Amino acid sequence: MAKPARPVTLGDRWAARAPERRLLLWVIFAIGVGFLMVLGALPKDGIAVRWTDLVPPAGFALAFFGAHLVFVAAGFRGDQLLLALVAFLAGIGLLAQFRMGVYAGEGLALAHLLLPAGVLVLALVTVALLDGRYRALAAGIWPWAVLSLAIVAAVLLTGQRFRGAVYGAGFITPTEALKLTAVVFAAAFIDRHAKALAKWRGPIPFPPLRPLWPLALFAALLLGLLLVQRDLGLVLILGVALLLMLAAGTKRAGYLVYGALAAGAAGFAVLQLFSHGQRRVAGWLDPFADPTGAGWQVLQGLSGMYAGGLWGEGFSQARPRYTPIAESDFIYAVVAEELGFIGSALLLVFFALLCWRLILVAARAKSPFGMLTATGIATVFTVQTLLNVGGVTKAIPITGVTLPFISQGGSSLLVTCLSLGLVLAISDGEPKPVKKKKASARQTRSPTRRRAVA
Repeated sequence: MAKPARPVTLGDRWAARAPERRLLLWVIFAIGVGFLMVLGALPKDGIAVRWTDLVPPAGFALAFFGAHLVFVAAGFRGDQLLLALVAFLAGIGLLAQFRMGVYAGEGLALAHLLLPAGVLVLALVTVALLDGRYRALAAGIWPWAVLSLAIVAAVLLTGQRFRGAVYGAGFITPTEALKLTAVVFAAAFIDRHAKALAKWRGPIPFPPLRPLWPLALFAALLLGLLLVQRDLGLVLILGVALLLMLAAGTKRAGYLVYGALAAGAAGFAVLQLFSHGQRRVAGWLDPFADPTGAGWQVLQGLSGMYAGGLWGEGFSQARPRYTPIAESDFIYAVVAEELGFIGSALLLVFFALLCWRLILVAARAKSPFGMLTATGIATVFTVQTLLNVGGVTKAIPITGVTLPFISQGGSSLLVTCLSLGLVLAISDGEPKPVKKKKASARQTRSPTRRRAVA
């Protein structure tokens, strides 16, 4: 008789997560060494080191190791590399923000709690949606669409305009939530209508309008409201995400072709109607034409990166404050100035690794809704990174988007943590199988056999 399987204990879970734990501890150690270097450079600038300067690295270490312990206790079976990659990027962002003086105020401030709060949100969302519970998000499709449109409308009606864009009260950006709400809506809609959306007919293949028009109407309303808000970066991010999700859910590459044609026509119209976009394109093509106006930010960022050279100016030697909005839009220029081409290129390698792991989660997802949601989140993260780095390096016009985990921005950080928590839950897979006990010999006897024995 075979022995019953031994139940999995907490010790077994702890041992199984040893590779991830070692990698995470190495990341925490590396970020700790970086903080010691930054703190050692402060007295050279005449700045005294205070006890509150130790709060950011301590909160960083406790938050990520605590998230690891939560995953162990919950029996998390998903991607073991994602948390360490997030910890590395968030640690670099914490170093950059500390260098820019975000934590320079007296006593403890909200900034000290922001990253630990984001990691806590990531862990709680992951645990809450484990074992396939994330599929409950697809139960109600249209509430996600209504919420997305309501967020943009509320910002337009009650927000305040600054530097050409519209912000919420206190200069927060509630529209960051669209990177999650719009993706969940599109994933649920495409999952429910995948077969109909994949039926292309006619001598010239054309997408079916009847099942497509609700999604197209939602996209037109959402992106149109964002254009009125002048958030060109978010328009590009969500537009690309919706198209890639359509192509992935229907296996029809034609959606990308028609989407590219529509995007080209819309981009031409936007440049004709909005002077804001025209100024950005002009500043990108020839920043020296207006070096103290439209081209000033681009030129200052390029000057900082050029000064960094191959190995960087080093901590306390660079002058990142000469670059406007350096703590947010142009934080990559600060990294390149301080750490040089080698350091900034290494940062992009880690971004590429995180994007690659997100794509792997999407490819390995067991449910269509999980695959589409992970695809949308991976696309949002990848396109946002490319837009920010491309704008700073003058590869494309500036779009005003932040660099995930590196730029200052509470709304962006919290939404990114929410999204990655959902991806981690998707990577955990479907519900654990429940083993049925074997029926006893008395229970498995046929009725005829039982009567014969009686």
